Amino acid sequence: MRKISDSTVRRLSLYLRFLEQSSAQGRTTISSGELARLGGTTSAQVRKDLSFFGSFGKRGLGYAVPELAAKIQGILGLQRAYRVVLVGAGKMGGALVQYQGFKQRGFNIAAIYDQDARKIGSRWNGLVVRDVKYLEADLKKEPSDIAIVATPGAAAQDVVDRLVRCGVKAILNFAPVPLSVPADVEVKTVNMALELETLSYALANR
Repeated sequence: MRKISDSTVRRLSLYLRFLEQSSAQGRTTISSGELARLGGTTSAQVRKDLSFFGSFGKRGLGYAVPELAAKIQGILGLQRAYRVVLVGAGKMGGALVQYQGFKQRGFNIAAIYDQDARKIGSRWNGLVVRDVKYLEADLKKEPSDIAIVATPGAAAQDVVDRLVRCGVKAILNFAPVPLSVPADVEVKTVNMALELETLSYALANR
């Protein structure tokens, strides 16, 4: 399959949410124009995004809501569950563990790790915080599909190196540092300060 841009994948995620909302409202069809309006894009962009993965809908009739939702779920790999481990039991980690949207999408946080003795052994949303020294042994017994790294920046690269050696191929990084990984490992970094700066720019340049 050709390389699909991150922006296209993000739009597919938005389309899926709108389709699910439409389905909950009892709607059976939706047009590219409606998806475009909800997603803040154009009808042509909606059709182009979907065309990467096949032919959907009928001209003049739009898209069948349940059928297109199921197709996008398949494209995004959401028709299975993923085992997720979280490294970093700080405030960010705590917020992530409490977020119910992960489980609803099939992302099941199965283990939490930290090196702080004050946090190890505490219970978070039904999970006991484990000492990070057990990370390799635990992952050998129960491999993880995805890891979330919410450690201080100074510790992040070492943690990621350990995760990669354990076979983790997908990492969501909340540490405020760039990470180095092999070519076959996917890393997505969420930089809160960067996002706020883009909002600051928008306000300053109205």
